[in-house]
Amino acid sequence: MKCNVGKTEQAIRITMGSAIILAGLYYKKWWGIIGIAPIITGTTRYCPMNEFLKISNCENR
Repeated sequence: MKCNVGKTEQAIRITMGSAIILAGLYYKKWWGIIGIAPIITGTTRYCPMNEFLKISNCENR
């Protein structure tokens, strides 16, 4: 898998994913599980939707 998520987007995804999970735990709702997706895409720096839309925010070196 090729990197298509930049460093800033990675931090935002992990932060938002964590916030969604914490909100789900706080309100005791099942939808907190949805927060796993942005955490996974943030940590692996690969997003299938970005690949489909041909978006890459990764720095070229």
